[in-house]
Amino acid sequence: MRILFIGDIFGRPGRTIVKEKLPELVEKHRADLIIANGENAAAGFGITPQLAEELFEMGIDVITTGNHVWDKREIFEYFQAENGDRNSMARRILRPANYPPSLPGAGLYEGRKGDMAYAVINLQGRVFMAANDDPFRVADQLLEKVKAKVVVVDLHAEASSEKIAFGWYLDGRVTAVLGTHTHVPTADERVLPKGTAYITDVGMSGPYESVIGVKKELVIQRFLTNMPARFEPATGDARLAGVVIECDEASGRASSIQRFLLT
Repeated sequence: MRILFIGDIFGRPGRTIVKEKLPELVEKHRADLIIANGENAAAGFGITPQLAEELFEMGIDVITTGNHVWDKREIFEYFQAENGDRNSMARRILRPANYPPSLPGAGLYEGRKGDMAYAVINLQGRVFMAANDDPFRVADQLLEKVKAKVVVVDLHAEASSEKIAFGWYLDGRVTAVLGTHTHVPTADERVLPKGTAYITDVGMSGPYESVIGVKKELVIQRFLTNMPARFEPATGDARLAGVVIECDEASGRASSIQRFLLT
């Protein structure tokens, strides 16, 4: 089984390059399952049901998110309306599973591609981020329920140490631990000793003539003056960041992980 994971899709530039490049990526890597982090798809801040539908129409199977998931109120209302429908498209849009359980939405999706069963788990880190439930223990709880052997985890976190520790913690229990959130791709992809593919951060799919997606002039001014400013998405130098993982469907063990950054 080959899994294609696309890093944080940022605004229109990110959506556009994914739409342009995804067909050739799927063909080149013979991808069976496509996952993308889409929490920045709506002008860099949040995601709407309409944009989620656009991403699904491109061929993406599951959308993960993170700390910006609630930036657009429409998605909160969408989750609320769709919570009771087990066949709803909203079930394929995840919010971190270690958020308060009273919130709508879910952080685990179990599905099938043909005869292949898989699960996707979305969690958020706690170091330098909001104090949600412990992602380590929530991962343990979720894995007790999951029946599929192929399990992909998106850990949306700031600190590299937390992500690395999390990868080692789940080594041999999941197919992949893929870091998102910093928008900066790291060069540490590898398969850990017990068969879990790992990378600290997949990177951003969006405008790289920017400061992590935002117009660079606005961010520089913020650093110079320490005054609040309205951030706007940049547009230049769009790139697509992602990884391809190959794994054994029967055991769920990964055999390879390859990162890429396309222009």
